[in-house]
Amino acid sequence: MDYVLDFNDIDRSSLSTVGGKGANLGELSKAGFLVPPGFCVTTAGYKRLTQGKDKLNDMIQQLHQLSPDQFEEIQRWGQSIRDYILNLEIPEPLYSEIMQAWENIGREHTYAIRSSATAEDLPQASFAGQQDSFLNVKGEEQLFESIQKCWASLFTDRAIVYRAQNGIDHRSVFLSTVVQRMNLPEVSGIMFTADPVSGHRHIVSIDAGFGLGEALVSGQITADLYKVRDGQIIDKQVAQKEKGIFPLPSGGTEMQRLPVEQQDQPALKDAMILELAHIGKQIEQYYGTEQDIEWCLKDGEIYILQSRPITSLFPVPSSDDNNYHIYYSAGHKQMMTDYMKPLGLSLFQSLVPSTKEEMRGFLTNAGGRVFVDYSYLLYMKSVQKKLRKQKYLEPDLKAIQNAVLREEFEKRAPKRGNKRKVFQLYVKPMWGILWKTLLRTIAIIYIENPKSALQRSYSNFYEDIDRFQQKMEQYDHAERIHLIKEHASRDLFRSLTNPLAYTCAGMITLPRIQKRGKKWLGEEVSPAIHQSPPGNITSEVGMKIGDLADTARPYPEVVDYLQKANDETFVQDLKEVKGGKIFLAALHSFMEKFGMRTTGEIDITRVRWHEVPTMLVPSILSHMRNNAPREHHEKFEKGEQGANEAIQELLERVNKTRGGSRKAKKLSRLLNLYRHTVGIRELPKYMMVCYFDIYRKVILEEANYLVQQGILEQETDVYYLTLDELIVLLEKGSIEAVSSLPDRKKHEEHYRTLTPPRVMSSDGEIFTAVKDQESSNVLVGTPVSSGVVEGTVKVVRSLEEGKLNKGDILVAPYTDPGWTPLFSSAKALITEVGGIMTHGSVVARENGIPAVVSVDNATNILKDNQKIRVDGTEGTIEILDDETDNTK
Repeated sequence: MDYVLDFNDIDRSSLSTVGGKGANLGELSKAGFLVPPGFCVTTAGYKRLTQGKDKLNDMIQQLHQLSPDQFEEIQRWGQSIRDYILNLEIPEPLYSEIMQAWENIGREHTYAIRSSATAEDLPQASFAGQQDSFLNVKGEEQLFESIQKCWASLFTDRAIVYRAQNGIDHRSVFLSTVVQRMNLPEVSGIMFTADPVSGHRHIVSIDAGFGLGEALVSGQITADLYKVRDGQIIDKQVAQKEKGIFPLPSGGTEMQRLPVEQQDQPALKDAMILELAHIGKQIEQYYGTEQDIEWCLKDGEIYILQSRPITSLFPVPSSDDNNYHIYYSAGHKQMMTDYMKPLGLSLFQSLVPSTKEEMRGFLTNAGGRVFVDYSYLLYMKSVQKKLRKQKYLEPDLKAIQNAVLREEFEKRAPKRGNKRKVFQLYVKPMWGILWKTLLRTIAIIYIENPKSALQRSYSNFYEDIDRFQQKMEQYDHAERIHLIKEHASRDLFRSLTNPLAYTCAGMITLPRIQKRGKKWLGEEVSPAIHQSPPGNITSEVGMKIGDLADTARPYPEVVDYLQKANDETFVQDLKEVKGGKIFLAALHSFMEKFGMRTTGEIDITRVRWHEVPTMLVPSILSHMRNNAPREHHEKFEKGEQGANEAIQELLERVNKTRGGSRKAKKLSRLLNLYRHTVGIRELPKYMMVCYFDIYRKVILEEANYLVQQGILEQETDVYYLTLDELIVLLEKGSIEAVSSLPDRKKHEEHYRTLTPPRVMSSDGEIFTAVKDQESSNVLVGTPVSSGVVEGTVKVVRSLEEGKLNKGDILVAPYTDPGWTPLFSSAKALITEVGGIMTHGSVVARENGIPAVVSVDNATNILKDNQKIRVDGTEGTIEILDDETDNTK
């Protein structure tokens, strides 16, 4: 049995025996990089130590049953396990092999003893720092004591919690121990082969300080920062380095003060910075991915102490040329920045009727998100000129502007734009729909009666969707999926022409109203004109949720059941309580019209309300708790009345100006048109989601067929296939795509942890709509609904968490139509993404509550129950106190 392996006998295939850290060191050594010599006590050694220890197995079993939040229990069991391991006697064969390996390298040296877990430093996860390390270890006694402490550190509190949070079985992780000769360096540090802040893949970022690198890793000192790009130092920040960690003669280390003359000296000379960056890029090229590298400098030689993948970088979309590309996140425009499974991505990309060649130049995906490649449009000099002139832009365009203004874009973008390519990519695929929509919009603005807008928007919709559903029933298997692809790319947007045209009319009309109001009266038009417009299908969802709450109110048994509702027996159990059937009838009526909706509904893999009705329960209970019976209707009617009064007052004031009669007549039509079209903005998405619901039902039926055929293990596995792969699977029964499902699921786990950038370049550099903060306690965003209120924060990351109290300020990553039920209880709205015409902005204005969007990292900066002031006119959020009352 190999209880010990030398670095030269280890490579990346040794992960299960020497863990991530050990495998990486062996791989680096065999690849020829300068690594201090050492060996690994393998997982076989750990197993030999612990085998047959029933008491230990029982304690680990107890640990396995604990959740991450049971911290006191975790501490108690973790301490017991560590004490038990530390008191075990090391078996003779294991002891002898360790002694032999140690003597081969040299008893006279000092060593670094580090833990290396089998789940550590993987491409999709970094477990760095979860187990213990010991430095400057001298002599036999310290050697074995440190090795045993490393074994015990598999069960430190932080390691236990981390595994529990990431769903890793404590019984599946074993520990190897790395024993590596120490060089006692003059300088140590960390190097990232891609900039960890900006994401730029061609910038090497180096932190360096005097003494051992542990001072940097632990954050105890401020290090020098050097950045290298293409063999040139582009940034050098020399820190005041007052202290460093240094070895002690008797073993161990201590923090020591540096001589005054050394404190402000660069830790590295320029030549060494460049050499180090060169080595870093060599290591990156060897592994094929960006690396986080620990290094040290001793006697003019650079030694590599560790290298692991950088797991925090967002993947870069691929392109077919070497041009400089700018990618925009479609999820930011669609108010859904969450990870999308392959099926959801492929359907979303199918919505653009392009060939595969065109698609590669327009829509792409990375990290489970869809990106639009706007590069060919931005290559146009006329577009660049216009962008550079703009001072006030919405966050999306501001981020794109920041990318275009970069020197990098100037250098690497083609000098001349290709108008033909622009037409082919951005105009041609949607030309027929765009042209038809434009003609309808002109007719709506200048000819049609605004009061017929809503009726005309629904023209033929229900007949068309019934015909499509019947058509689906005439086919089976691959043919049905072919039909879905064809409908999504060709017919879906055609069926939305009418509501899209009315939406455009409303968007064009509003700035005209505002411009005339400012010109004729010298002031902004009252925001009351936005309140309670007719025909908003999404606002109707909120109203109907209120009606459901009012239906349940008279029946305490129904209310009591909803508080403990069970998914599997929801309907049957409700029938058994008094008033349950009445509530179910109302719920059934709701589901007939809105059951196809959900949060993140543009992703077809998301479960719909009609599939899991309990998803609505928090919203129903929240409404019941925070609103009186019919209060939602009264609020809507009050808003409608306020809008009418504001419009009447506006027209009367205009009428009193010079030429007022003519002006008032023009403005009256614009206001009438706006009121009857602004609500239709939400209708195209509703119609699209109705079709998505049919697509979803059909795909799940085919997934069930594949399960019956033994090709898929479960229906939801179909979410990890693209539409094309599903067609091949149904036609040929090919299992090539199925074999990749485990890897795709692992990628999902990783990608879900990443925040997609709004705008990024083909170099991986991330661009934001940078805003100047007024102070440390003031956040700045985009104002989208005016007004100033004070209240307490409620951070809601998913609708299922949406238990708002009346007067709470809703803080969310984004809102889409699925979030509408929460607006009846919210005092104000703050989101991390969005613009003036996105869902949350429109609904906030309709409800008359202040809203600020595009507030970066709002859900992490703001905490539940903080008191804040939201200014939806200026776009600021002021934190009034940092005290939180978690008992609230």
